[in-house]
Amino acid sequence: MSAPTITTGAEPMTHRRTLEALSGLLLVLFVAMLSSTVVSTALPKIIGSLNGSQNQYTWVVTATLLTATATTPIWGKLADLFNKKILIQVAIVVFLLGSVIAGFSQSAGQLIAARAFQGIGVGGLQALVQVAIAAMIPPRERGRYNGYLGGVMAVATVGGPLLGGLIVDTSWLGWRWCFFVGVPVAAIALILLQATLHLPTVRRENVKIDYLGASLIAAGVSVLLIWISFVDGSFAWASWQTAAMVGGALVLLALAVWVESRAAEPVVPLGIVRQHTTALAILGSLAVGMAMFGGAVFLGQYFQIGRGYSPTEAGLLTIPMMAGVLGSSIVAGRLISRTGKIKPYIVAGSILLVGGFALLGTIDHQTSLVLVGAAMFIVGVGVGMTMQNLVLAVQNTVALKDIGAASSSVAFFRSLGGTIGVSVLGAVLARRVGDQITHDLAAAGIPASASGGGSNLNITALPEGIQHIVRAAYGDATGHIFLISAAIGVVGVIAALLLKPITLRTSLDLPDTATSTALAADAVDGAPAFDQVRIDAAQEEATRRR
Repeated sequence: MSAPTITTGAEPMTHRRTLEALSGLLLVLFVAMLSSTVVSTALPKIIGSLNGSQNQYTWVVTATLLTATATTPIWGKLADLFNKKILIQVAIVVFLLGSVIAGFSQSAGQLIAARAFQGIGVGGLQALVQVAIAAMIPPRERGRYNGYLGGVMAVATVGGPLLGGLIVDTSWLGWRWCFFVGVPVAAIALILLQATLHLPTVRRENVKIDYLGASLIAAGVSVLLIWISFVDGSFAWASWQTAAMVGGALVLLALAVWVESRAAEPVVPLGIVRQHTTALAILGSLAVGMAMFGGAVFLGQYFQIGRGYSPTEAGLLTIPMMAGVLGSSIVAGRLISRTGKIKPYIVAGSILLVGGFALLGTIDHQTSLVLVGAAMFIVGVGVGMTMQNLVLAVQNTVALKDIGAASSSVAFFRSLGGTIGVSVLGAVLARRVGDQITHDLAAAGIPASASGGGSNLNITALPEGIQHIVRAAYGDATGHIFLISAAIGVVGVIAALLLKPITLRTSLDLPDTATSTALAADAVDGAPAFDQVRIDAAQEEATRRR
């Protein structure tokens, strides 16, 4: 006899209805992921054709991550207050407009601005898809459906670089179609969601969204990233510019914490963030985001500029990483649904992530592609076992009414970690490449100005001898940023080890209000709080009171 399920106002959906609703949500996720992966292999050519620099290459990625980071908690809070389906559709429209604007960009600066606008929609999609799934599927069952998420992620991540490479290698298309290609997919997603997604709407009177807190967070992080991009280049580490920017960023972030602690509806609820499981999941997500985004963003550049492969070939060479994501997310998701245990998979995944990046840290411009592929596969397995499961661990500890804020808080810090990681590693790469090119050109008796100092990514415009020097510099320097990614990932391993054992609950919501606080506390303390005995007891107590 199957055990009863506590719903507390949220009726579980049938498997068929769940799959129908997931079809639109997974297509939305596919569109959001495709926007970044389709550009990954095309970006060296895009920036080269726009005569952009290495810093601008980094900022094309960072701008999207930054605005997505700033808006994710706002979208998540709105999802706790208003119709989730309408919010997802609004996010799709914003994302779609940003894609079109990016496709018509005439300079690297315009492209960065368009990508920043596009990031507002991405922030909504990355938070709201998780929120919608959490509102439909109990945590225990969510592991199985995370396998579908992993499959979509793998298809988008494998297909994106391949599609981007084919687009820029096809003369009658050109790189602008890397942005236009998502428009029809987004339109189909809108239609599917309208027909299949039906979620209850939560409305509260006199709601206030903490735009001030979100603005202060975005401003503080932006100032830090701008400082990282220009320090040791435009000005010294020990300079008044450094003091002003770092000091100003710290003041802004301190003000943000103060505002969040007093806001009626904070975008990052400090009460949820302070919970043991949530705090460790956030720390793990921050580390995973820094390592994953920061490292993976530069793989396409490594294969094309460092090794001389075409965009299409670079896309094919990233398949091992995506195969790792696909396989591990599906297998781990099913095992988690079967056992209800999640910590062992997060710990194993975080360790594999560090090991894979450490192996990538040994590469240079002549490393065997077999070794590079093996390292990427290990990184992919680590990503597949950690990224979604850290969100799931947090969703398991909060009530359904707080799912949006809790999910978006984890997504916020993961995106923040990715933003910082891309910016920091991009700055490190630019410095090392510039120094090595200057050294090698001097050794060859060629003036440094002949290569543009390594800042211009239009490599094909350079003489063949200088091309070889520039490619070797990029290939050799990339290994160093992967080592930094591995070091950052160690923080994620520590956070995973400190997580207490959790048994995923089988209900959409926490049990009856009178017992939910105690049960949530047990879950945070590591006890299997949501075993069937306690669920039955909660149901009996609720029946007696009614």
